[in-house]
Amino acid sequence: MTEITHERRAPADGQKEQSTTEQAMQKVQETGGEVRQQMGEKAQELRAQAGEGIRRQLDDRSTHAGEEVTTTADALRRVGDQLREEGKTGTAQYAERAAEPVERLGRYLTQADGNRLLRDAEQFARRRPWVAVMGGATLGFLVARFIKASNTGDGATEQNDRYPQAALSPAPGLERGEFDDQSRQ
Repeated sequence: MTEITHERRAPADGQKEQSTTEQAMQKVQETGGEVRQQMGEKAQELRAQAGEGIRRQLDDRSTHAGEEVTTTADALRRVGDQLREEGKTGTAQYAERAAEPVERLGRYLTQADGNRLLRDAEQFARRRPWVAVMGGATLGFLVARFIKASNTGDGATEQNDRYPQAALSPAPGLERGEFDDQSRQ
């Protein structure tokens, strides 16, 4: 049998003796703790950068969407003016009434920053969770339909090429129309 011996160092200041294995384990634990701390700090930094990027994107896109919605409200107002000129005041009032909330939405989207949009969305979801769930499901359904509809280019041909159709010839003696002639006799 072989016997494993641990080399021991003499304590420098009266502390307990430690084997080199114990010292190595302690060093590994210390290094592991430092690495873990550094990784946590880096992860937190990356999370903050990603959050800031998302907020900037949301701010930019909401401003653009707000401008588009405001343009739609202006178009509704012009339609109302045209209808009024044509003498259709009742229908013109509906167009103007429809333009008001659309214009408010456009103003909100244009003026709100990313933080405000996220905060307002969170508050809405907390007040009306079922509406938020249904809205998310509807949005997911619409995105899926959009993706499916836009997959008509190369993807559709690849799918058809995967299962090539075999050209089937009619049975001998039953050319097109021959069966119909035989059944009449």
